[in-house]
Order: sequence, then C-alpha cells, then structure tokens
Amino acid sequence: MKATPEHHARIAKMTFSSVYPHYITKVERKGRTKEELHQVIEWLTGFNDKKLQELIDKKVTFETFFREAKLNPNAHLITGVICGYRIEEIENILTKQVRYLDKLVDELAKGKKMEKILRKA
Repeated sequence: MKATPEHHARIAKMTFSSVYPHYITKVERKGRTKEELHQVIEWLTGFNDKKLQELIDKKVTFETFFREAKLNPNAHLITGVICGYRIEEIENILTKQVRYLDKLVDELAKGKKMEKILRKA
C-alpha cells in the first residue's frame, strides 16, 4: 500500500495521548502490562516514565513526540507489515517511526518475547 501526503500529514498531527490509551488496552487485553509497554516505548524513543507522562500531559503530536525522541540505533531492524504497510518501504521518516512503535506494540500484544521485541543487532 502506498501512503499519500494527506496520510503522512494526518499521522504527524495526531496526538500521542490520543493513541496511548489504545496501546494500553491492546497489550493488557492480551495479558501484557503497562510496564512492558513503557519498556518497549523507552527502548524505541529513550523516554522514561516521567518524560512519557510529560508528553502525554502536553498532548504533543507524533511529530513533536518523535522530534524529541532519541531513536534506538537498532530501530531499523523493525521490519514487516503493520496496518497494511510494509515498514521497510515507508519513505516518510515520521510515518516510519510511528509504524515502528505500532509494530512493537503489536508484537508485545501477540506475546512475543521481550528479548525479540527489543532488537539487538
């Protein structure tokens, strides 16, 4: 599937705080914890619990969220299909970063072992 400029703009303007509760629901419904979700988010972005809560409280957009993130150097190892898009083929950097996060949350919810989710080179 090929993403449009409108799709990229919509993702950029979406707030992290609007999606975060859905991440929690998804992982908890599958028997995982909020703490595990935070571990995955911290691995990808470098945000600890305090910083994550600050960004949620500020209702930052995904654009700001990932601008402030220190992306894990192994993030490029996140591959596969999420929401109908093959991550490796996404050209827009921000959209790719959001899909990285979506993929990690998906893997957590599917019961994948944490060592596999937190990719090591």
